[in-house]
Amino acid sequence: MSESTYTADIFGPPAPVLSVSPVVLPAPDRAVDLQLRVSAPVTGSDLPVILLSHGQGYSNHLSSLNGYAPLANFWAAHGFVVIQPTHLSSRTLSLDPDTPGAPLHWRSRAEDMKRVLDQLDVIEAAVPQLLGRVDRGKVAVAGHSMGGHTASLLLGARLTDPADGTEVDLVEPRITAGVLLAAPGRGGDALTESTARNFPFFLTTDFSKMTTPTLVVAGDKDTSPGLTVRGAEWHTDPYTLSPGPKSLLTLFDAEHGLGGVSGYDVAETTDENPERVSVVQRLTCAYLRTQLSPGDSAWQTACEALTAGPDPLGRVESK
Repeated sequence: MSESTYTADIFGPPAPVLSVSPVVLPAPDRAVDLQLRVSAPVTGSDLPVILLSHGQGYSNHLSSLNGYAPLANFWAAHGFVVIQPTHLSSRTLSLDPDTPGAPLHWRSRAEDMKRVLDQLDVIEAAVPQLLGRVDRGKVAVAGHSMGGHTASLLLGARLTDPADGTEVDLVEPRITAGVLLAAPGRGGDALTESTARNFPFFLTTDFSKMTTPTLVVAGDKDTSPGLTVRGAEWHTDPYTLSPGPKSLLTLFDAEHGLGGVSGYDVAETTDENPERVSVVQRLTCAYLRTQLSPGDSAWQTACEALTAGPDPLGRVESK
């Protein structure tokens, strides 16, 4: 079975995609207004929403609303409204390094997603082709790398604010499913000395209250030596250290780029592999379809197809 036939059998044929940017949400309490890209199929109704949080690679525009096209385009072509913010940590904004929250703006990243949900009316008005087509009761969040940290906070992970010692609870009840892609794991002695010193908010990451159903995607060669001393296993912590229901997709021979999810043909992808990206596209799409519409069998079908061949590109486990 060809890949296109396989995908069509699970999801139906891809729809043409409408993508609009920048959609600007006024944010007087933020360093700059919040800029978004909104992508959606040109047809269909009752469309669920995926909030997609970018990572922090060294390229300028991947860490903005202009990144992650392989994921955003696929998800939109198969029935989702994908909303991508440009977080304050994006190099495209060229903010003063003394801006409160710099350099990674971990708290405002999560607050960006809450602002998006609060202003869906504004977004629909800015993209009139969406009016009346969005199912606001079906919302998921996804994030890669630092974006995975953002998503984990919205899904229920906690941390202690190093500035004042208070526990941070940014869980968003309107989000009912998540996907964490190469996300950071636990803190403490799992971190390198430089990570603990420069990004102390990572030290207290706690997944024990992250109860929202989530698919964790990790590469078994994603050692991230600049962040952790635990190797690739660190990126499975959001699965192993959180309560169920959770699923873990382990990608064989995958590094931090997971084959190239952050953009088409980007230089910083160390493990470029279109087939691996295709697995991520299909499995994440299937997972969110089933989680947001429990009668949908896409997830089971996709998992069975992953291991049906003689040389699978990954494995799935669940709890």
